[in-house]
Amino acid sequence: MATTTPVARNSFSIPSLISVAAAIGSFMTGATLGLIFAVIAILFGILGVVISLSPVKRGGVASTFGIMAGAVGIIAAIIKAIMWMAS
Repeated sequence: MATTTPVARNSFSIPSLISVAAAIGSFMTGATLGLIFAVIAILFGILGVVISLSPVKRGGVASTFGIMAGAVGIIAAIIKAIMWMAS
C-alpha cells in the first residue's frame, strides 16, 4: 500500500506581513505617525526574519524588505519633521 503524507504549505508569517504594511504606512503619514510605523516595521521585520528560519514559514525576504523600508521610513519621517519645523 502506498501512503501519502500531507504536504504542508509554506505560508508567510504574520509579522512579515505586518512589517511590510507598516513600512508602506510610514510613507503615507506625517512625521510622528510615520516614525512610529517605521519602528513597528523594523521590530516586526526582525521578528519575521527569526520566524522565517523555520522550514514551515516563509517571509524572510518580505521581512528584510520591511526592515529596510522601515529604516528609509525613519529617514523620511525626520525629513518631514525638519520641513514642518522650517515652515
